[in-house]
Amino acid sequence: MSSTSGRTDEGHGRLGSVLSGLAVALGCVLFLGGFAWGAVVYQPYTVPTESMVPTIKVGDRILAQRIDGKDVKRGDVIVFKQKSWGDMLIVKRVVAVGGDTVACCTNGKLTVNDKKIDEPYLPEGEAAESKQIPTVEVPEGRLFLLGDERSGSLDSTAHLTEAFNGTVPRAAVKGRVDAVAWPMKGMLKRPTGFETLGGISTPGPLRPILTAVVAGAVLVLGGAAVGPVAKRLGRRRGRGRTEPVGVG
Repeated sequence: MSSTSGRTDEGHGRLGSVLSGLAVALGCVLFLGGFAWGAVVYQPYTVPTESMVPTIKVGDRILAQRIDGKDVKRGDVIVFKQKSWGDMLIVKRVVAVGGDTVACCTNGKLTVNDKKIDEPYLPEGEAAESKQIPTVEVPEGRLFLLGDERSGSLDSTAHLTEAFNGTVPRAAVKGRVDAVAWPMKGMLKRPTGFETLGGISTPGPLRPILTAVVAGAVLVLGGAAVGPVAKRLGRRRGRGRTEPVGVG
């Protein structure tokens, strides 16, 4: 008679190798797929000025979701490029959209369509605006933009004498900022102060993308480690057992 222990240990070893291979394969799909998904949806930018402090500081690396300008809503932080503003990539916050009437200040607060807007993202103790903003009607298809650091931001208030009252066209939008990637500050807080005027934007798919990348990395590393461990354990079990000798 011959023992089946060798076959059992061999089977366990093979099963471990198969599971290890599946984990690594699935991990590669998730890891590479997450990066590919992120590359399609997001564009990284480096912020060169302090006009968005404290939300975004100079030198911060941000991730902006590639969107159509028509999808931008009040409160969004956007990346845009406008020739009359220097024809360079700029980061500002949308405080009013086409059809809105914006002014400042009433009791120290910005008003949009005669509603006072709470802006918790402004630097602590800073007023909604360092200078008086006349009543501005935003033309359809355009956006009125301010920096979170109002005292030093060259935003729509610096272009009020130009055509369209310092607004920029929606077509100038390159992306909507979802997060500060470096240093790792995470997702931007949603600007709830604009909810009384209508819906605000929801975050893009950054969280599921990161989940896919992290899960993929864990599966690849875990699967790569499980295979050799399973083989070693199988060999040790085989050597530790004494097969019975057949009598005939």
